[in-house]
Amino acid sequence: MEKTKVLFVQQEISPYLKDSHMGIIGRFLPQGIQERGREIRTFMPRYGCINERRNQLHEVIRLSGMNLIINDTDHPLIIKVASIQSARMQIYFIDNEDYFQRKYVFSDSGNTFFKDNDERAIFFARGVLETVKKLGWAPDIVHCHGWMTSLLPIYLKKAFVDNPLFTDTKVVYSVYDDDFITPFNNNFASKISLPGIKEEDLHHYKKPTFANVTKAAIDFSDGVIIGSPEINPEIIKYVNQVDKPILECQSMDTYIDAYNEFYDEILINEQILSN
Repeated sequence: MEKTKVLFVQQEISPYLKDSHMGIIGRFLPQGIQERGREIRTFMPRYGCINERRNQLHEVIRLSGMNLIINDTDHPLIIKVASIQSARMQIYFIDNEDYFQRKYVFSDSGNTFFKDNDERAIFFARGVLETVKKLGWAPDIVHCHGWMTSLLPIYLKKAFVDNPLFTDTKVVYSVYDDDFITPFNNNFASKISLPGIKEEDLHHYKKPTFANVTKAAIDFSDGVIIGSPEINPEIIKYVNQVDKPILECQSMDTYIDAYNEFYDEILINEQILSN
């Protein structure tokens, strides 16, 4: 029997950034799922504060070299990789000089939210999918963690759904307490639009607050996980209204098994619906 393939798209992974709840899950969940017999791939942004020498990142020339057009501007896609030897796990990093060669993650030294965080999220999401296409690796499940990954669901369900690698892919979105206060740029909806995405698909993005961007990610996902003990109340209210599988916040002792079972629930639901 072929192994289930799970693609993890992470906003944070320890030890590449300072330890956080999301980063620790990003580090140990893929390892745990791999140890439970599934095949995995893991992606995160190559933030400028990640020390390439200490973490032994190196560019993967065969995967790099594509340009992504965002807001009518070309941005070269660079793919780097590092290994976590103890976990027998590789991490792919999405890099670009314009978006990720800076010392800070989402805000500058004065704690001002970067004006181009919207385009960074677009570049990251599209970069992941283009790289997976180059790898020729068809994920059964894509599990997205954090708002930086929030465009993966709409892209997978609308813009990339006709690609045979992604036609049957299920999306799980984990919601965390990673709220941003400053909304994205007002033209965010037009920036993310690709063939296959219709005007009605973009309604949440017309006012791109954290809550609305998250609601859109939930809409285009097949299942939702509450990733943090405390979540934006507007998001909790929205989650409680949707008709799809929801997994409540899990303890750090049991979450890997709970997530693993949730993946099966998502895949079984799809088999029932298709029969």
